[in-house]
Amino acid sequence: MRKLLSVVLALMLVLGSVPAFADIAADIEAGQGLTHEELVEKALAESGTFVVYGNTSRIATAAEDFAALYGIPTESNNLKDQEIYTKLRSETGSSAADMVMIQDGAQLTDAIDEGLVLNFVPASVKDLLDEADQQPALVHQYINKLFIYNNLGDQVPAIRNVWELTAPEMKGNVIFKNPESEKVNMNFLVMCTKDEWADKLAAAYELWKGEPISLGEYKNAGYKWVAEFLANVTFGKSDTTIAEEVSQETAAGKIGLFVLSKLRSSSVLTDNLTVAQYDGYQNSYSVEPFAGFMYPMYTMINSKATRPYTGMLFIEYLMTQEGFQPWGKSIGAYSPNASIPVNEGDLSIDVWKASLVMEDAAYILESFEVEDFILQHCQK
Repeated sequence: MRKLLSVVLALMLVLGSVPAFADIAADIEAGQGLTHEELVEKALAESGTFVVYGNTSRIATAAEDFAALYGIPTESNNLKDQEIYTKLRSETGSSAADMVMIQDGAQLTDAIDEGLVLNFVPASVKDLLDEADQQPALVHQYINKLFIYNNLGDQVPAIRNVWELTAPEMKGNVIFKNPESEKVNMNFLVMCTKDEWADKLAAAYELWKGEPISLGEYKNAGYKWVAEFLANVTFGKSDTTIAEEVSQETAAGKIGLFVLSKLRSSSVLTDNLTVAQYDGYQNSYSVEPFAGFMYPMYTMINSKATRPYTGMLFIEYLMTQEGFQPWGKSIGAYSPNASIPVNEGDLSIDVWKASLVMEDAAYILESFEVEDFILQHCQK
C-alpha cells in the first residue's frame, strides 16, 4: 500500500495537484495547535459552501445546527460508505466534500495511505480522548450491533452463548443484514476468525456442549461458528427492517443482530424485544463469548477540501456534547470523549467494548481469504 501511495503521489505531481494536498496537510498541522477562537476566525475567512458527507441520517441535523451557530453555508449528504469512498476518489473542486464521517476502518486505512483523507484532532478535546481514538483517524463515535430477540411465545431465544444460534431449531429464526451489502457486518465475521476470538469461541463451545470442540474441516472455531451461524441466518434488507420484523407479534422465537439505536424508532415494538446482553437495562449478564459487535465512526478532512478550516471547526463541534447531541440523545451511540456521558440506563462504552467484537483494521486488510470463505457461505 505504501508503494501505491508513492504511485498516486507521483501521478498527482504530474497532474499538478500535489501543492493543494500539501497545502491542506499544512493547514491541518497548523490547525492542530489553534484555539477554538482562532479556528473560528480561520473558518469564517473561507468562502463558498461547506460540504460534508456522512453515512448517517443524523449528519443533516448536526450540519444544520452548526450552520446556524456560525452562519456558515453548509450542505450535508447522507451516503453509503462505498459511495463516499468513490466520491473521494473522483470528485474535485467546490462540489467535493470538505469533510467526511465514515466507517469501516479497513477501507479507511487504504484511503489514508492513498492520501484521500487527512486526520485532524482538535486541541480542545485532545486530552479527553484515548490515544487509540485519535490515531490514525479520529473516532467520533462507537456504534453497537447486538443480538436482540423477540420475547413473545414459548420459544424465547434468550441466549447465553452464541453457539445456541447454530442449533438446528434456530434455522430461519436468526436475521442479519447480508455482509455483502454492509462492510462492518463482513468485518465482524472476519474478526471472529482471528485467533483471539477463535479461542474464545472454542471455550464457549465447550461451555455449551460440555466437551471440546471438534473442528473437522475448519481452520479454527471462528470459521466453524461463522459457517454454522450463516447456515441458520435469513438476510434482512436493512437494520431498520430487521428490527421491525423481529419486533412483530408474529415473530415469536426470532432473534436479530442489528444496531441498538433502532430501538428508538416508533415503528419498532420495543415491548416485544429484549437485548440478549441484558434483561432490562439494570440486570446485565454476559453472552459467551460476545453479545454482538462494535465499530467506530470516523471524521476526516478531504485532501481536496476547499474549506479545510471549516472542516476542522465542524469536527471540533462534533466532538462536543452539543455537536454529539443528534446521536447522543438516544441509545446505541457512544462518544469517545470522556466528558460526554451515555444515556441514563444504558451500559458504558467500556462495558460494551469488553463484551463485543471490536474491529482490527490490520487483521481485516490481511484476510481476503476469510472474506471469500464468508461469501461462499452467504450463497445459500
